[in-house]
Formats: sequence, C-alpha cells, structure tokens
Amino acid sequence: MKFGIIKERKNPPDRRVVLSPTACQKVVSKYPKAEIMVEPSPIRAYSDEVYEKAGLEVASKMNECDVLLGVKEVPIENLIPNKKYFFFSHTIKKQPYNRDLLRAILEKNIELYDHEVITNEKEQRLVAFGRYAGIVGAYNGFRAFGLKYGTFELPKAENLENQQALIAELQKIKLPNIKILLTGKGRVGNGSKEMLDAMGLKKVNVAEYLKEEFNEPVYCQIDASEYNKRKDGVRGNKADFFAHPEEYKSNFFRFAEVTDFYIAGHFYGQGAPYLYTREDAKHPNFKIKVVADVSCDIDGPVATTIKPSTIADPIYGYDPISEKETDFKNENAIAVMAVDNLPCELPRDASEGFGEAFLKNVIPAFFNGDKNGILERARMTQNGKLTPRYSYLQDFVDGKE
Repeated sequence: MKFGIIKERKNPPDRRVVLSPTACQKVVSKYPKAEIMVEPSPIRAYSDEVYEKAGLEVASKMNECDVLLGVKEVPIENLIPNKKYFFFSHTIKKQPYNRDLLRAILEKNIELYDHEVITNEKEQRLVAFGRYAGIVGAYNGFRAFGLKYGTFELPKAENLENQQALIAELQKIKLPNIKILLTGKGRVGNGSKEMLDAMGLKKVNVAEYLKEEFNEPVYCQIDASEYNKRKDGVRGNKADFFAHPEEYKSNFFRFAEVTDFYIAGHFYGQGAPYLYTREDAKHPNFKIKVVADVSCDIDGPVATTIKPSTIADPIYGYDPISEKETDFKNENAIAVMAVDNLPCELPRDASEGFGEAFLKNVIPAFFNGDKNGILERARMTQNGKLTPRYSYLQDFVDGKE
C-alpha cells in the first residue's frame, strides 16, 4: 500500500498536511507493508527537507501511489484518474461551487473518501480540525476586541508558532469587566474554552451570567438546550432538540442583552432556529459588540455574519440598522471575525492533531480489512458512481437541484 502526500494547490494556499513527518514515520514503522511518498511543496508547514530527513522519498510521482492524501479540494485539472483520494471535498451538503469537482471525480473513476464523513459506528466524526478552529477563533476574537476599542494590540495568529505562543500573548492583555459568551461544547467550543481557561478567566453558570455583575471579566459556555426552548412550553432537552429542531425557538436574546463579546463555536443543523436575527440585532437591548463566528454559517444562525472574512483581512463591521458592512471601529458597528479557514493559522499544531487522529482511526482500516467499516462509510464514489450511502447527491450531480 503506497500512500502519497499531495501538494495543496487550492488558493488561498493551505500549509496544513494530513501526516506530519513524525506521523509518517509512525505509519511506516507500525505497518511494514506501508510506503509513503511526499509530493514536493514550497508552502507546506514542514519543508521537503524535513520529510527527507525522516527517511521519506520526496518526488513528483503521485501516479505511482495507491492512496493520495490531501486537505483541501484538488483542482479538477490535477486529479489523477483511477486513484483513491482523501480530502475535504465540500460536496456532501450539495455545495454548488463544487458540483463540477464531484462530476470530474466520477468521470475520472476516482474513489473519493471525504475527511468530513470519516465516522465510527455511532456516526461520530473521527478526524477533524475543529479544536484548532476554536483555539484560533477565540484568539482572533480577542484581537478584534482590542482593535475595535483601541485598548490593546495582539499580533496576528499566523505570525505565531503554536498554541502556546497564542496563549502567551493573551496572558499579557488586560480586559475590562466584560461578559464573554461561548456557544458549543464540541471540538470547536472546547477548543475556544481551552484559551479562555488558559487566560485565567472566571467561568460562571447561566444564572450568574444573566443576573449578576462582576468586577472582573467572566465567561459562560452554553449549548443548544440553553439557547433554544420548545415552542409548546414543554421542557426540552438536547437529544430532543437535535431530533426535532423545528419544534424549538431561539431563547438566545436573554444572553444578547448582557454579552459584550460572543464566540460562536456551535454546530448548526438544518431546520434549527437562528440564534439571533437581523431584527434582534436592531433591538436597543442587543448588547453584543464583538462576534468571533468560528462556525461561520453565512446569512445563517448568527445574523451579523454576512460574509466570510480572510486571514489577510479578518475583521469587518456590521451595521445593524442598514444591515450592511461598515468600518468595525464605528461606534454602532458590531465587529465580526468570521475567517472560514482558521486552522490554517496554526498549520503545524493542526496538522499534528489531525495526523494523530488519522493514524489512530483510518490507517489501520487499510490493513485490517476495514473491520469497523471506517472506509466503507467514508467512501463517496466507486467505479464511476456514487456509493449507496451518498446516492442522495445524484440529482445534484445531474444538475436537477
């Protein structure tokens, strides 16, 4: 079994990689039948020389490999026919901008495995960059807060080496007595929580957060059951909410009335109510002035996120009255940080975390007959057709929807 680590070709450039040099060494030592070849790349977080020093062949010979491992979408013209590919294809939600990519994958008889659908038997994701999105998102949110109010300046995350360097910078700043709200208790939300805890911020419960005043900055972490309630007044719970989101309405506004800085790290499912709407943001009691939208659903549950922002230009202002973009430093503007590829700013940390999960959960499946069905569940295409699990995409491929 010959694995190839492909060069990332999507723009803007992505410096992450599925397997770091150390992870490659672990694969080769644990599985004698495994070989790994690395395609040369000038942008990767680890140089070609580091891979060579780890004993790996660096060569433009991906056509000799059986399985090709990448992070972002592979441009159509670079797809090698009849290969197995792993990358984030961004097609499972019928994203129109990648319809042609999925068509090309089928036409070229490529077996596509999407990182996003690598799951265990309980349908829980096994490999993801979410924790690093949460880590960088929280940092960028504090940076936006400092810039909006002119109270402190943090360096850009992309110019710092790792999570510890981000934490060291955050520990230097002095925050006013603000209230910080964090939604989500999954990988993303808990990644952000790591940063808040590393800063030594006091965590308070919902009742304290909503009712009490503090003489220090505090934060509250909530999940779906705390910002949604059943329309019929019956007491709901998280499991019921995920099963029947249409039976719920948002109960978020009570938090918006007391929050200065909001970090959105939740998962948003189709049919669920928006956390807050554009009308909510117009309300005189709506207090949020800085939003770090790590989840980054455009024109979605966090209504102030009207477009993604970029690593180069990470913050924009939202004017609640006109519902248009404005200078984020304007007094009435809500500063929005909505970078949609946050883990790229910590490429080494993100690659190491992702690689460990890939090594633990995916690589064994190639050598144990896929006994847990990991590969089968993640295989989207085979023999020029969508697999049964992903046949729901056929009308999308055919241009019927």
